[in-house]
Amino acid sequence: MPGRGGSISSSRSPSTPSSNQRTAQRSEAARRNARLKSQYPADSTERHVEYILVASFHVDRGPIMEHQYPGAISGDENMLAELMLPDQAHVRKQDWTIFFLHKDTSEDDEKEEEAEESLGEGKTLNGHTTDNEEESRKAASGNGSVPKTLQEQEEIEGGEGPPLIYVLNLVNTKQDTTAKRGAVVKAMAICTRHSFLHIYKPLLLLALEEYFRAPFPETLAALYDAVNLMDLSLMPRLTVLERNILQASDTKDLFIEKFEQMIKQKTAEDSKSKELPAPESPERGGTESSRLAARYSAPRDTHEFESRVIYNQIPIPIKIPTSTSAETVGDFSLIKLIQAFSTPHASSPQPFLIHPHLTTGGAYTHPVNVLVNAILTQKRVIFLGHNRPSGEVAEAVLAACALASGGVLRGFTRHAFPYTDLTKIDELLNVPGFIAGVTNPAFANHPEWWDLLCDLPTGRMKISNKLDPAQITDGLVYFQQQNPGYAPSMGGLGGSGVPSLPASADGTGDSAFMDDLLRSISSRHGESAIRSKWRDYVIKFTRIAAAFEESVYGASALFVGAAVADAGAHGVHGHGYVWPDETARARELGANVWRIEGWRNTRSYYAFIQDLAAVWERRPIRSIDLAHHHDRLRCLKLSHEDSAAIYLALAASVRTYDEICQLLTVTPESNAGLFYISLGLFHQEVKVRLATVELLERIMGHEAGRHFWAGLSRFSKLAFVRVKRDLDGAAAKANGSADSPVENGHEAGLDARVRAMGMAG
Repeated sequence: MPGRGGSISSSRSPSTPSSNQRTAQRSEAARRNARLKSQYPADSTERHVEYILVASFHVDRGPIMEHQYPGAISGDENMLAELMLPDQAHVRKQDWTIFFLHKDTSEDDEKEEEAEESLGEGKTLNGHTTDNEEESRKAASGNGSVPKTLQEQEEIEGGEGPPLIYVLNLVNTKQDTTAKRGAVVKAMAICTRHSFLHIYKPLLLLALEEYFRAPFPETLAALYDAVNLMDLSLMPRLTVLERNILQASDTKDLFIEKFEQMIKQKTAEDSKSKELPAPESPERGGTESSRLAARYSAPRDTHEFESRVIYNQIPIPIKIPTSTSAETVGDFSLIKLIQAFSTPHASSPQPFLIHPHLTTGGAYTHPVNVLVNAILTQKRVIFLGHNRPSGEVAEAVLAACALASGGVLRGFTRHAFPYTDLTKIDELLNVPGFIAGVTNPAFANHPEWWDLLCDLPTGRMKISNKLDPAQITDGLVYFQQQNPGYAPSMGGLGGSGVPSLPASADGTGDSAFMDDLLRSISSRHGESAIRSKWRDYVIKFTRIAAAFEESVYGASALFVGAAVADAGAHGVHGHGYVWPDETARARELGANVWRIEGWRNTRSYYAFIQDLAAVWERRPIRSIDLAHHHDRLRCLKLSHEDSAAIYLALAASVRTYDEICQLLTVTPESNAGLFYISLGLFHQEVKVRLATVELLERIMGHEAGRHFWAGLSRFSKLAFVRVKRDLDGAAAKANGSADSPVENGHEAGLDARVRAMGMAG
């Protein structure tokens, strides 16, 4: 092990930057000078809103479609009108629904010749909908005419098809004594490619009210033009790593530099278009340039981009999420979903019907864990909200998709039905592993239609007695042969046993996790904190699944680059999840084996493998598994030699902007941040302390890293200053100039910069 540390140490003088440092500095300079791209460029042909629909309830004909603007979106107007006017809509003054539209690619081959001659083609919405033929053909072809943002989204979705069209629908009931039944029911819907469709709620409220007064296509045209004139060109396009960092942090000015640079670029363009000197020119016309710059301002919270829509001469403020996770659609609350099913379970727990894929903690598994297990193993899930607004069940469906995804997995939303009814039951049952929201209590009487029923009014869940038993798999057999003491029971018909652990044991750690989560909710930690915890939970599950596959099958597609990580680059090797010992490893794998095997044959499993391969191609650091070695620092009691090797490897491999971003994704602020890295400042070896100082200096100069540094404790910051001062003094003395300390190849005045960044705090 000492040799491992020695191979990393540098023989150069601390006062001379290495060639790697100079390369990193040049790369950083080039990155800063590069022009930032907008997430939604002003010259993009992509529209914010694609269609606006209006439906109404006719006393004799039922739900009818009144208008589709700017053209027809669906060949089946009846089906679309039924979705826009949910059951019992007339008993409420207002209701919201959400549903999805996407192209049915299975019809492409059969209708290829017909499509060339016709203007429209039938499509389905998870069974339900459609798009016009010309637009869908462009989206499917992936040619240059498709807007870049849509191309990127389709690439992320791994070829599952064109991006979904998300539909936000508002239903209003107005009392009218002149009407046959004393009321008029109308619905207006906005169809968009943006998953953050909730931003259009204020506009729909105003527009539908206007439509009641003026029920003409011109009313829809005014709304359509207004929303598509919304300017999002100053929203910077973030990388995948930057988005992950932003989502895991509550810091309101994270990456504010990117927004300021976008404003600077825009101001320069405006100045040029007015034939004025550029803003940075010393001879610019100060008054006019100041007026141009004052038109734009950086957001108060970089998690949201602030814009506005001028509708009917009314400026309506709009806040658009800067970064959204996979499977995050609309505005929902994980806290609300968790509390809805946790409160009844805590006051009066009821046993579940045992199924090893779902009840991983026995008959009294927490309902939220049962729900997540059901979605992960692709079971049919229904949320029933009898006498509840359809918007409430739709919100529960969307929250459940995000819960199981954790912002990591995908494949749930595309097969979700936020709201459906009995008339579409045949189409629903043709979709394997659906997640649907309904309000009709008849669904509860047909357990053959669902595998898990979630009753929102009562807060109870029920596993169907018609659910097929879990089958014994090769992986289960192999694991039992390797770990007979920790393997789950395979007794019972079809392998419907549960892990052979004591009833009080929490082999999966789910009970402890839910207790911690509920404490966070009761402490009012907020929605972002809960989502961050669920992200960590899902990431942990995928890493445990990778370890299981490697243990049983010898290799896993869930970890790309295992051979590279084990090659010993920078003096360290190893990859994957970290356990304190082999007993803990076997126990946790045994407790998770059923749901891992249930997940391995699902859409989300194969989509995750595709995503991992795509991310690997863009990953800045491939030679070491940063998460693995950070977990070793966090979870294990390492020798001085082992910990030294890790700190030296991190310092040697993390240099550029993107490499620092990758490190920050495995050290989120919610998980102690840079604390475990800062412990290298107290290592007994001088070279480790030097390496840690250099690494922290790079992080301090990083746009996001400076916030992580600010989050360190005063104790760690004082240790940094002390080590830095000692190293600078030693370097100055070695150079024969004790009065002029050298800054280790970094710019002078570092100590002052450190104090300015929060030493007083």
